[in-house]
Amino acid sequence: MADVPAQRIAQLEAELAGLRAEMQDFSYTVSHDLRASLRHILSYAQLVQEDAAELLPEETRGFLNTISDSARHMGVLMDGLMELSRLGTVVLQTGPVPLQPLVQDVMAELAQKYPQRAIAWQLAPDLPKVQADATLLRAALLYVLDNAVKFTAQRPEAQIALSALPAAHGLVTLAVQDNGAGFNPALQSKLFHPFQRLHTTKQFPGIGMGLALTRKMLERMGGSVRAEGAVDAGCRIHLAVPAVPQA
Repeated sequence: MADVPAQRIAQLEAELAGLRAEMQDFSYTVSHDLRASLRHILSYAQLVQEDAAELLPEETRGFLNTISDSARHMGVLMDGLMELSRLGTVVLQTGPVPLQPLVQDVMAELAQKYPQRAIAWQLAPDLPKVQADATLLRAALLYVLDNAVKFTAQRPEAQIALSALPAAHGLVTLAVQDNGAGFNPALQSKLFHPFQRLHTTKQFPGIGMGLALTRKMLERMGGSVRAEGAVDAGCRIHLAVPAVPQA
C-alpha cells in the first residue's frame, strides 16, 4: 500500500508529459501547417490584385480585399491561440515583485501607444509587493490597462484608477477602475473566454483574447481575476495575486 502514492504520482507525471506533447504537436500544426495555408491565401490574393486588378469589376476587387482581410484576421486569431497554448507550459520564475514600478512602467508604455488620448491616471501610492512571475504579471497588467484605455475611447478624458485591497487569504487584490463603456452584467461569464466580445469591432477593435490571456496568467501564478461593470458605467477589474510569504 505504501507504493500506491508513488505510483499515482508517476501516473500523473506521465499524463502531464503526454498532454505537453499533445500541446507541442498542436502548436506545431498551428505555427507551421495552418500558417503556410494562410500565406498561400494572402500571396495568391495579392497576385490576382496586382496582375488583374484593372480587368476586374469593382465588386470582385472588393471580394479579394475581403479574402485578404479575413486571412490576416485569422492570423491574429492564431497568434492568440498560440499565446494561450504557450501559457500552459511556460516555466514560471516567481519571486517578490513590487507593484508600484511595474504599474508605472505599463502606464508609460500606454502613454506612448496612445499619445493623442487624454488619460487621467490615479495610482495609489502604496501598492505592495506580490509573489509572482514579473514577466507574466506585467503582461496581465498590460492587457487590463490597455483594455481600460481602449474602452474609454468615447470619453473626452479617460479616468483610470488603480488601488490595492489589503491582503486576505494569502492574496493581494489589485483593482483597476475605468469610466468607459462598461458591459452588460448578464454577459459577464463571457468576458474571460477566448474570442468572446461584448462589443462590436466597429465600436472597439480587438479579437477578445486579452482577458482570456489575463485569466490564464493569473491562474498560472495561483491567482484569479474577476470583473464588475454596467452598460455605459465603466468597468472594475479585480486581479488577485499571491502575497509575499511572511518570513
